[in-house]
Amino acid sequence: MVVERPAFTIGIEEEYLLVDPESSDLLRDPPDSLMKECEEVLGPQVGHEFLRAQVEVGTKVSATLTEARHDLIQLRQGLRVVAERNGIAFIAASTHPFANWADQQITDKLRYRMLADDLQTVVRRLVICGMHVHVGIEDPDMRLDLMNQVTYFLPHLLALSTSSPFWNGVETGLKSYRMSVFYSLPRTGPPEHFSSWGEYQRHVDALVDAGLIEDATRLWWDIRPSARYPTIEMRITDISTRVDDGITIAALFLSLLGMLFRRRLDNQRWRSYSNMLVSENTWRAQRYGVEGTLADFGKGILVPFADLIEEIIELVRPDAEVFGCLPEVERANDMVREGTSADRQLTVYRDAIEAGASEEEALKAVVEHLIVDTLVGLD
Repeated sequence: MVVERPAFTIGIEEEYLLVDPESSDLLRDPPDSLMKECEEVLGPQVGHEFLRAQVEVGTKVSATLTEARHDLIQLRQGLRVVAERNGIAFIAASTHPFANWADQQITDKLRYRMLADDLQTVVRRLVICGMHVHVGIEDPDMRLDLMNQVTYFLPHLLALSTSSPFWNGVETGLKSYRMSVFYSLPRTGPPEHFSSWGEYQRHVDALVDAGLIEDATRLWWDIRPSARYPTIEMRITDISTRVDDGITIAALFLSLLGMLFRRRLDNQRWRSYSNMLVSENTWRAQRYGVEGTLADFGKGILVPFADLIEEIIELVRPDAEVFGCLPEVERANDMVREGTSADRQLTVYRDAIEAGASEEEALKAVVEHLIVDTLVGLD
């Protein structure tokens, strides 16, 4: 039996926070005309998010990572035009350094009102942004099989993406505090391991039939089969402040799926590990980012993240070459060496404090840094 190769198309969704440049605080109540202007410039590729201080963009379905990068840059450039025209700014960070979640306003759409009514304070705290990467896998059973296997690598992708070290004006000690906020929702974390698409669908139907969820879009796992597209949707990552950092993460995710498909053709599989073990690495990625260690469960030891990334790059090298994204994959070494957005934010904050700034001044300096850093690589 000939196994048909998946399309391996790619799409990227990013969420941003809207900021008042004068106060550096979130723009709690942007004018209704702002979204209309965004739609005029970006068309259907821009939309509302849960909070009025948020906006979401999504690339078109792309055949290559190069196409996706070009589209994502155009989306950020278009949003910059609209923001500057209205005297505001936007930041690609998974939390705002000091904004108070209780002050934020919910977008007036039925879906968001229903979420707020159902989940109450748990969902009102979601002043967080992420990046989702879709990879096209047409066959549903293969989609589940590859999803089961690639879950092992999600903590590694999270560590590379970290951009949320602050929350409500506090240095949290975590590189991705967003995950701690997001995991307070139900149906989050690593997905169950399903043996077939039929088994997965039976579980979804059980929740829907009982009136617990409307549909599979209410499964907010770290990775899931998309309910709208024939894709695997990776959702664990923070949003990378710099566009090329996000593209490297997308390249790694795509190449990992390519590697797992290649092994499948040779009747090989990546060993499956329990959610308990994967979650332990997720926590370490949240806490330490690229500066720490993750467990290599095959060896039973903790390994410096830098070493693990080098191993992953070699593991997926043939697949990255096929996808034409080897330079983007290899760039992960630079990200580890130079640090993530979270590391840069912490440096700005601590340097400001050391120079005599107050806590408030230092946090505002971080926002000013993020406004500039979000635009790196767009020109």
